[in-house]
Amino acid sequence: MVNTPDDECDVLVIGSGGGALTGAYTAAREGLSVIVAEASTHFGGTTAYSGGGIWLPCNAALQRAGDHDTLDDARTYFRAVVGDRTPTALQDAFLEGGAPLIDYLEADPDFKFMAFPWPDYFGSAPKASATGRHIMAKPVKAEKLGALRDTLRPPLGTERAGEPLPDGLFGGQALLARLLIALSQQPRADLRRNTTCHELIRTDGTITGAVVSHNGARRHIHARRGVLIAAGGFEHNQHMRTDHGVPGSTRDAMGPTSNQGLATLAGIAAGADTDLMSEAWWSPGITHLDGTSTFSLWFTGGIFVDDHGHRFVNESAAYDRIGRQILTRIADDRMTLPYWMIYDDREGERPPVQSTSVPLGNTQDYVEAGLWHTANSLDELATKIGVPADELTRTVTRFNTFAETGTDEDFGRGDEPFDRTFTGGASPLVPITKGPFHAAAFGVSDLGTKGGLRTDPRARVLDTHGDVIPGLYAAGNSMAAVSGTTYPAGGNPIGACMVFSHLAALDMAGHRGEG
Repeated sequence: MVNTPDDECDVLVIGSGGGALTGAYTAAREGLSVIVAEASTHFGGTTAYSGGGIWLPCNAALQRAGDHDTLDDARTYFRAVVGDRTPTALQDAFLEGGAPLIDYLEADPDFKFMAFPWPDYFGSAPKASATGRHIMAKPVKAEKLGALRDTLRPPLGTERAGEPLPDGLFGGQALLARLLIALSQQPRADLRRNTTCHELIRTDGTITGAVVSHNGARRHIHARRGVLIAAGGFEHNQHMRTDHGVPGSTRDAMGPTSNQGLATLAGIAAGADTDLMSEAWWSPGITHLDGTSTFSLWFTGGIFVDDHGHRFVNESAAYDRIGRQILTRIADDRMTLPYWMIYDDREGERPPVQSTSVPLGNTQDYVEAGLWHTANSLDELATKIGVPADELTRTVTRFNTFAETGTDEDFGRGDEPFDRTFTGGASPLVPITKGPFHAAAFGVSDLGTKGGLRTDPRARVLDTHGDVIPGLYAAGNSMAAVSGTTYPAGGNPIGACMVFSHLAALDMAGHRGEG
């Protein structure tokens, strides 16, 4: 039996990433009182670690940059990539909701967005954009946040490697900063940290609040209009990963350790249906001294080889596409971890990887740990990493032929615009000819799980019969992803979370289908 509420509000938002704060801001701006419940010590969720890209077709920021995309073209692309794995109406709500959301936010001077060209991830799909449908929040000076800076989750380099906080706020940090600044101007928004959702309260079939622990004390929050769960995925809950068949481990997950899926479990306990629970956003990950493999991209050389010394993937493809191919091969018993990046000495001993999420340590430490190897010949290198020498030599020789001709006949590396994102449009086929030769160990990382509560186009959570659970909404990685089993483009996760959180708040405010 639930006692008299300890707190009351119109809208309770569980989570504080880019989507959750967008929903909180929308609700507050629409005149509703809002409580944001963040389980950890900092606001920001996975967004705080991210590049902050937002994929929303035909929005004002893109149009200011001269973009002439159409919604029909964006829809054609999204359908071609996602297919019918998720409902058409849900896909349309996302695609059609992005531009109105940016208009809504930019009506407030605290929000400023800019185009940031970033090609769609399936460049051969119909109507894929070579420049992308991708925007970012404009950078913010740290001093503009004031005391709020201490409440914002720091970037990964600071949190995991002790790097100094940057002077400016960029990417996901800038998006969160702008949201926190805007929310600070809303008198009916109450943002709380160390507040974990344990249970949803259902009254006569309607979700009317939640039981949370705040700084260790149990509290009942009554929510008159509804509860929005936008608390991230469950990537750091190994039991849930195992139960739902999510490959990999918590060790290699890039989300905050507070992403335990507790709010998702509360939704399930309240009768919510789920989907895509075995899915995550994947990437190759360079392996560090502590055994973790972290999200890695921006390769300026090198090839990946498996246990047999064979290439198996386009190394310049979008990270989720690479990750999925690796996981498929592992599931089919065609390879094991680690796999190896093979590269030559043109950039030195350190791997030609410009973005490793968590900074690399000293070279010698990786060598002594057996994670990086160097040899004067490919045969010797093969022996050190335990692959057949003749196969590794054959693989490298074949790749070097492709580098010379400019055409990767095996995996099409360089054929799509994204493949050339980090080379200024030049071919990413860099020959491996300058000794000594090197190898670096890689694993599989994830940016969070993407399975969660199933929703309708207004972000209302559905029960196992397909009926709406009144008062309950979900977005982001707490919601079964609108993109299904694919990652259509950079900024799709944050963009979708923002759109559905916004739509949820509008619905709670009494709007029906309005942007």
